[in-house]
Amino acid sequence: MAVHASAARNGVRRSWYRQLYPWVLIGIAAGIAVGGLFPKLGENLQPLGTTFVDAIKMIVGPIIFCTVVGGIAQVGDLRRVGRLGLRTIGYFEFATTLALILGLVVMNVLQPGKGVHANARTISVSKTVNGYISQGKDPGWGHYLTDLVPNSVVGAFANGVTLQILFFSVLFGIALNLSGPTSTPITYGIERLSKALFQVLRIIMYAAPVGAFGAIAFTTGTYGLHTLKSLGKLIAIFYGTSAFFVIVILGVIAAACGINMLKLLRYLKDELLIVLGTSSSESVLPQLMRKLEHAGAPRQIVGLTVPTGYSFNLDGTCIYLTLASLYVAQALDIRLSLGQQLAIIGVLLLTSKGAAGVTGSGFIILAATLSTVGTIPVAGIMLIFGIDRFMSECRALTNVCGNSLATLVIAQWEGVLDTDRMNRVLNGEPIPSVGGLAEADPVPLGVRPLEVPTGGTTASSTSTEPLAPLVLTNPGSPTARR
Repeated sequence: MAVHASAARNGVRRSWYRQLYPWVLIGIAAGIAVGGLFPKLGENLQPLGTTFVDAIKMIVGPIIFCTVVGGIAQVGDLRRVGRLGLRTIGYFEFATTLALILGLVVMNVLQPGKGVHANARTISVSKTVNGYISQGKDPGWGHYLTDLVPNSVVGAFANGVTLQILFFSVLFGIALNLSGPTSTPITYGIERLSKALFQVLRIIMYAAPVGAFGAIAFTTGTYGLHTLKSLGKLIAIFYGTSAFFVIVILGVIAAACGINMLKLLRYLKDELLIVLGTSSSESVLPQLMRKLEHAGAPRQIVGLTVPTGYSFNLDGTCIYLTLASLYVAQALDIRLSLGQQLAIIGVLLLTSKGAAGVTGSGFIILAATLSTVGTIPVAGIMLIFGIDRFMSECRALTNVCGNSLATLVIAQWEGVLDTDRMNRVLNGEPIPSVGGLAEADPVPLGVRPLEVPTGGTTASSTSTEPLAPLVLTNPGSPTARR
């Protein structure tokens, strides 16, 4: 599945069996077949999927730490890191608002819940859904602050809370930056640690087809394909709306920044297939960061936008929440005024933030939203519980697409996106990866090629020395890489 570095550099086309995505596709197809034909066996294969996701989550925290700390420790101007953070959050709010509004328009036009005529008083809430409702009870605005700051540094990594790990990493990176030359040995050590972690990732990714097989077999065996029939219209609307959002809305944003969205999706096909099989966007977070840096986005941008986006830029989750909320209202014959629908959007702008990129989080947020709004009975979420697992794949896929584009867009705004490298990578041209590794291999972020000006072009030579500071420039200015 991996390709030798020499083959990548010489432009030798890889055989299909040396690529990751065909094997993941085979794993997904086999999982659907096994889960559909032998449901009990499919249910028993759940450990294959959960173990693979857990193996990825095992190194997510350390990779985020090394990436963020290494980037901030070497940045030239900390004030520009603050500006980057504000721009990032601003873009995330803009994108998620577009997703919420799109879902609102689609549901008012198509109205898939009309005619169901369900009665909230007769709905029996299962123990599992009751647990989601309990978790979704509004704890007040203060939880946004308490969820951000970990009780301990070790606790943040042990619990795998991405936002808390990011918070500590930013503080630690700023501290190293302010410490001056005395922090150089620590920064150098973090660079070397990041290289080892990405080699661990490379080993784990060989198990991706098996993980996808086990996860999809469990989903199909447990919930059955028959559950798709009763609410097939809602599922089709959700997948269609998400595809429209990614291809059209995000495509327009990408085109405005000189990025081809379809080529970006093709470049990320391995990661998207893994997300489809595992229903978890976290399963590709480290690999996604590696590939975005390989595509020309600097480490400072990748390290801040991708982990932050996994909590604040959940476009797919926002579309799902709007569709699900209004579907429940329509199915229960609850007529919502425009003002009430806009109130739901306002609540979703808050409840959709800080969510984990793992399976089930969208359902908890939905319960929290309906509890806060009060106009729609929370018990109504039972109407869509049976298909939530099938919708979680689409949520995760859209989230990954939105965060990938956001990273490149923000890098473009900051004037530090290597557009020439990005275009070559997205066009599928053979190009040496960072540090001389093969393109298909996870790239250690601590090793970058030295770029030497040669008559207006750049010649790359592999270097194992620590990175020199990369100064974030104003939009439109030349990229500064030393």
